[in-house]
Amino acid sequence: MANKETYFPPSESKGGWRYLTTAEDIRESGGIDPEKLQLIEERQHFLYGGDSWAIVIVHNGYLVKELYTFNVLYHTRFDIFSATKTFTSMAFGLLLEASRRGQLPKAQGVELDSHAYPLIPEGYPLSDPRKERITIRHLLSMTTGIPGEDQGVVGMPVATGNGPFEHALGRCQNRYGKWADKLVAEPGTYWNYGDASFCHLSLVFANIMGEEMRDFMKDQVFDRIGIENLSWDVQGGSGFIGPHTNAHMGIHVSARELARFGYLLLRKGAWNGKQIIPPKWIELAATPSQELNPQYGLGIWVNRAKGIPKAPDDMFWMQGYRDNVCYIVPSLDLVVARVGTGPVGFNEGDLITRIVDAIQ
Repeated sequence: MANKETYFPPSESKGGWRYLTTAEDIRESGGIDPEKLQLIEERQHFLYGGDSWAIVIVHNGYLVKELYTFNVLYHTRFDIFSATKTFTSMAFGLLLEASRRGQLPKAQGVELDSHAYPLIPEGYPLSDPRKERITIRHLLSMTTGIPGEDQGVVGMPVATGNGPFEHALGRCQNRYGKWADKLVAEPGTYWNYGDASFCHLSLVFANIMGEEMRDFMKDQVFDRIGIENLSWDVQGGSGFIGPHTNAHMGIHVSARELARFGYLLLRKGAWNGKQIIPPKWIELAATPSQELNPQYGLGIWVNRAKGIPKAPDDMFWMQGYRDNVCYIVPSLDLVVARVGTGPVGFNEGDLITRIVDAIQ
């Protein structure tokens, strides 16, 4: 049998994950206490059974356990909301690697600290001259200074007659009268979670690569690791800028296939002997990107600052609205994916710390 260092699951249509079913196998091969897993399952259904969700636990390369509400199947897909941001981050890791190799189709010499707006011709004239100093790093690390959740610019609720990219670029208000036009701080000096700023990355990617991020990721990543049932929304168009890939949300995927992507990150971007994503990029993205909020890397949350105290320091994760989440714990060879419709308010860290506690 393949060991945990060399095992990679075939696609779902070709058999999918190797699966443990008996308590003995879960204990011996999966390395997890089956009785504690049973308690976790009962707790999830008791507390959150009013929502629809799926949870997949992969340990030592085995699908040790999957939990579903009664109305969800293993292939049921959910919008994972802002967990999409990690996929965008990995797309930029590939873009920057292509630049390093001199392989970009429409620009050369693009780096993490390249200024973003010269790569977004749609962004001119600038709504604030300080935007000229925003870099790709600022966009990925949430340090642009563009209004975000602290200023009530939550999500991208576009008003009738306006486009999402126009709002993100500061040309129009959203449906609640909020603007993203004037910076609230100099780029790099203020951490503020916001979709309007992250949305810029879609335009940067499309203008540099000459193709949509979702198409690029399908060819370069999803098809190569056996993700078969994922869709990624676009936004804009119909007379407005776009349509372009939604960089900040909009991936629809099952728990099993989200776990597959998490497993790629766990394996440092390698899959069946091929390097899919540069390992240095995954390491960088999963490291605190600034001191303003050490829990955030580049499009991904990190536990170096012990935001989840009972979880390992090296854990990092994708996080989306309604508790769509994928935890990756390299030191434990663990991936936990949860997708669903809710709950909206979730006891952050409760699920993963209980699973960590169940590992023998």
